[in-house]
Amino acid sequence: MTEPIRSTDTPRPSRREFLKASAAAAAVGSLAIGRSAHAAGDETIKIGMIGCGGRCSGAARESMTAGPYVKLVAMCDVFADRVQASRKSLRTEHPDQVLVDDDHCFVGFDGYKKVIDSADVVLIACASKFHPMYAEAAIKAGKHVFVEKPHAIDPVGVRRIQAVCDLAKEKGLSIVSGLQSRFQRGWQETVKRIHDGIMGDVVAMQSMFLRGPYEVVKRDPKLTEIQYQFRNWYHFRWLSGDDVPQSLVHNVDRMSWIMKEEMPTWAFGLAGRSASFGEVYGDMFDHHTAVYEYKSGARLYALCRTQDGCYGNSGDIIMGTKGTCHLARCRIEGETNWQFPGPDNNPYEAEQKALIDSVREGKPLNSGAYMVGSTMIGVLGQIACYTGRETTWEEAYKSDLQYGPPPDESSFDTKPPSVPDKTGNYPLPMPGMPGITKLL
Repeated sequence: MTEPIRSTDTPRPSRREFLKASAAAAAVGSLAIGRSAHAAGDETIKIGMIGCGGRCSGAARESMTAGPYVKLVAMCDVFADRVQASRKSLRTEHPDQVLVDDDHCFVGFDGYKKVIDSADVVLIACASKFHPMYAEAAIKAGKHVFVEKPHAIDPVGVRRIQAVCDLAKEKGLSIVSGLQSRFQRGWQETVKRIHDGIMGDVVAMQSMFLRGPYEVVKRDPKLTEIQYQFRNWYHFRWLSGDDVPQSLVHNVDRMSWIMKEEMPTWAFGLAGRSASFGEVYGDMFDHHTAVYEYKSGARLYALCRTQDGCYGNSGDIIMGTKGTCHLARCRIEGETNWQFPGPDNNPYEAEQKALIDSVREGKPLNSGAYMVGSTMIGVLGQIACYTGRETTWEEAYKSDLQYGPPPDESSFDTKPPSVPDKTGNYPLPMPGMPGITKLL
């Protein structure tokens, strides 16, 4: 078992100290890239996948669009069929770049170690609980990393990924976030205008991620309970963290960007389950509203829902003293009207190209400040929703809350943290009931 980085060896930071540390982690490191990292130049860059679901397959696909010198050489997942399906699909699209032979198709909970050994750049997108652990192992091994959102699902994981980002900076390695909004040209130009003062001071923000549920997986009787939960991991909070850090994190990341990475001081939330019943929906809520307040008094009203047949919207509206921004349309209306003229770009491809270019050019890219800060905002909102009470940034960040067993101790032999009752439903958090829902 890999020894984890112990970020708790030093006093836990206050909100102010967290902001200073995160800002430092965002800076491009001046140290030479680690000896085991890929050297700058035009040589082949070997990428490896940890996780073979749709998102990691997409990241590999987008990475290979950066140039023919990007070669996929290793893949792993805890399910063999996912590895084979992903390899077949990627080979069809990039036959000259997918060089994964059978010996480099790894299955099981130790497969990540073999992928790390095989690659220069490691792409991580799997059950979100494991993101900090796998990123830590890759950075310790001197490899560059792309890690999908959420980068952690609980405060213990957030502190671990913060330590990983700090270590990446020390070692001169790239670590790039899957919060791809930062790479979208239209939003870059829009946020620049907001920062230039075209809207005046930000007063309030409304963010929405309203949609149907993630893919649900019916139970295969051949699977054990724990295997089933891994198959259907989006719907179990000990593996995914629930929908605020899992999905709404995209929106709160954009709002954090607009707020110049200022962290909210506290939050409260309203959430529950009203329509999504049955074992396929696991033990997560199907609607959340998290309200965050900043030191200036500005508030962020963040809403997410995973119900079919309901109003859908994934947009953000920012209200200022001199105007209003409809971010999805890259439009600002008010004392000064502005519209992004285009053309826009594919942010998923742009973030992968930025990562590959950073490796080729020997200029490490570190997304630490926003990937850690935005993830923690999501975790804060989820805790506020589960407990039903006001929650400060400091108490959430310092909490020892960890969903389920540590990732280092989780496998198909793990005792399921949650099991269904006689109705086939899994028990849910109960806001306002501290004896049942104790998170802090």
